[in-house]
Amino acid sequence: MNSLLLTGGRVIDPANDFDARAEVLICDGKIAAVGPAVAGQAPAGVERLDVGGRVVCPGLIDMHVHLREPGQTAKETIASGTAAAARGGFTSILCMPNTSPATDNAGTVALIRERAAREGVVNVYVAGAITKGLAGEELAPIGSLKKAGVAAITDDGHCVQNTELMRRAMEYAKMFELPVLDHCQDYSLVTEGVMREGYWSTALGLRGWPAAGEETIVARNILLAEMTGAQVHCQHISAAGSVRLLREAKRRGVPISGEACPHHFTLTDAAIAGSQKFLETDGPGVFGLGSGSRPRPAWPAYDTNFKVNPPLGTARDREAILEGLADGTLEILGSDHAPHCDYEKEVEFDYAPFGITGLETALALALMQLYHSGRLGLAEVIAKFTLAPARRLRLPHGTLSVGAVADVTVFDPDRAWVFEPAATASKARNSPFYGWPLLGKAVATIVGGRKAWVETGALAAA
Repeated sequence: MNSLLLTGGRVIDPANDFDARAEVLICDGKIAAVGPAVAGQAPAGVERLDVGGRVVCPGLIDMHVHLREPGQTAKETIASGTAAAARGGFTSILCMPNTSPATDNAGTVALIRERAAREGVVNVYVAGAITKGLAGEELAPIGSLKKAGVAAITDDGHCVQNTELMRRAMEYAKMFELPVLDHCQDYSLVTEGVMREGYWSTALGLRGWPAAGEETIVARNILLAEMTGAQVHCQHISAAGSVRLLREAKRRGVPISGEACPHHFTLTDAAIAGSQKFLETDGPGVFGLGSGSRPRPAWPAYDTNFKVNPPLGTARDREAILEGLADGTLEILGSDHAPHCDYEKEVEFDYAPFGITGLETALALALMQLYHSGRLGLAEVIAKFTLAPARRLRLPHGTLSVGAVADVTVFDPDRAWVFEPAATASKARNSPFYGWPLLGKAVATIVGGRKAWVETGALAAA
């Protein structure tokens, strides 16, 4: 029997409303005991790990990750993507279906699950496509995908424009008890936009993407969720209007949820104008948390690492997302980890692909903007990374209950560090947060009772 005893930590388990200094005993891949003195229950030869006052919580879950395999392994692989997840404190991830070929059939699902079991260091759950080839024209075989083991369906990276087709997808999803995740983007409004429409798109001469391009689809999804009763989740919310629509719908009891990504509640569209303009307008509220005397990073205008889909919003959008997270309108945090090759991003802004990496910085940015800012308590932030996504995807994770799978994250909420390219486990380097002074870091990730990653020198044997 494999066993591990974590001592000296502050254990926070939102699923059980538990927050106290305690020990966690893991035996044979399961949580065996949690309490102030459980060492006496440990078997002979138990491995002891002193976590030194750090936070011990259920393993973090990221339900919005692009692993790029199969077909795009120059950008990322299951092995490298899950290694990055482990370094970020994530024990479970949901991989998106915009692979090549798309994950729209049982065979591709089986391929990903088999490869993840062999090469992944964290739990990998698979999202199946809503439509064949993500083309938005014909439904994928949702029943077959469910039987193959998908945890949700989405056309992420694309958005189903045909509302009647989306209705049918939701009806099938409800029948098979699958949540529907949607990338909310009205193509007829967005057209060829590359950044949020507004002052900065005009000043920089870049094609604008109106906030209504997201809000229109959020409104549609609310109506369809209300009609069908399907569980619908709006991904990477970036606009103030979307937050308002979701808040009103949730008050009516509509089965809909929303997700926020750290880049959308940390950055604004001013970042695309370069560090000088960003720091003049939005910097104090972003960098003022635990940065100390360390230098702030600098970047030029038109840096393609700030090009994301949906685009970075205005200061008003950023504040609305933070308010939505604080009041529970947005109940889930996800990274939208979207790796790309260097040469793809090293082009003019118009031609660069959308997306940034995020697995290794998501926890720190969330802690800075939500916990250290005083907007949320530590347990509330952890719940958005654990309990909420586990419930939405119906996963057997997100808790330290006795008998639960021993997925555990250990992190230091006050750890000051700087994210550097050489330290990443991802194959990709398209992050705008290199050189940033960050506060809060995972130091150990335990998956199924086994140490998937432990930061060198961070923890000691007890």
